[in-house]
Amino acid sequence: MQKQKKVTIFFLSLLILIFGLAFILFFINNLQKQDIDVGQPLVIYQEQILDTDNLQHLIHEAQKSVVQINVQTRNTERVGSGFLYNSRGDIITNAHVIKDAISIEVTMSNAETYPAAIVGLGEDKDIAVIRVPQLINYQPIEIEATDQYQPGTEILAVGSPLGFQNTVSIGIISGVDRSFDINGYNYENVYQISANITHGNSGGPLINRETGKVIGINSAGIEESDIGFSIPIPTIIDDVTEWSTSITNDQLTFPTRVQNLTPDPEVFEEEALYLIDYFFNSLVINDYINAYTLLGSSLHSELDYPSFRSSYVHFRNLSLLNSEIINSTSETIQLSASIQYEDLNDLNNLKTAKYTFTIGYEIDQLKVLMIVKE
Repeated sequence: MQKQKKVTIFFLSLLILIFGLAFILFFINNLQKQDIDVGQPLVIYQEQILDTDNLQHLIHEAQKSVVQINVQTRNTERVGSGFLYNSRGDIITNAHVIKDAISIEVTMSNAETYPAAIVGLGEDKDIAVIRVPQLINYQPIEIEATDQYQPGTEILAVGSPLGFQNTVSIGIISGVDRSFDINGYNYENVYQISANITHGNSGGPLINRETGKVIGINSAGIEESDIGFSIPIPTIIDDVTEWSTSITNDQLTFPTRVQNLTPDPEVFEEEALYLIDYFFNSLVINDYINAYTLLGSSLHSELDYPSFRSSYVHFRNLSLLNSEIINSTSETIQLSASIQYEDLNDLNNLKTAKYTFTIGYEIDQLKVLMIVKE
């Protein structure tokens, strides 16, 4: 009898313990769910900020491999775009951009300019490859050579429309398998995109916003609309690879380059303003190395990279308020630039600063020759 009583007490204690543990687990689980619900808007907000930062970084890195192509024929001049796709200094562009060229020059995002030679030129396909030996071992943009993409894929169309360096349009692939003929070129099974393609950004890359890889070549557009067409990389990769691997630098023939001993004043001023804008854009994205490469040799000798970086690393949320030319000669341009930023050492107050830049050519490349903080 006493033994049976002990067994009963044991089982009752066990049941009480089980119910107690179950209640505690239920309470903790419910409390965790409530915390997640309350914090959810903050989590989404942070993810949105991160997505914006990632997009800004993606665009900045892609622009380093995108070039502006300036072409001179016997009768006209034209501007197009292209992108560096291998370590040989080879650039993919459209055939219609460089057709009949007697002079081809490419301008990088850092304003460096080099002559280019034709490696391959499509007859029916609107594709071409040009080479710049000075860009050997430069970092090319990554391409997606196998996958075909479907409508709804988010894209970036990068180019230099109307001569403005590295303009970016954001859109989607709105159609696939479009086919038509324009000016003797056969466009077969191309992407239709919700971003207009002008004469200036023909040949630029179509980039998958999610991966950052090039998935097409921007080639044609319908005027006064947001409809463009891009050639998928898988349809042309065999051609461009064969061209690139079948010719050596010794076999290249450079079109005649027209040397300008004195730069056009208007172009000189536009490029100087662009260079400073690109300088501060590099600082915004924390790409201090890229900003440092824009400086001339005299500044490099006076200011090593760690010292340069320490001058700007405490800047946050930097924005260029304005920039204007204050003096211009045939050799140099002086311009002032005002910026606004938050200082990591004093986040409670917005600060402003004004700089005077001297811009000029050094070994045929546009460089920042002097920086004075006022």
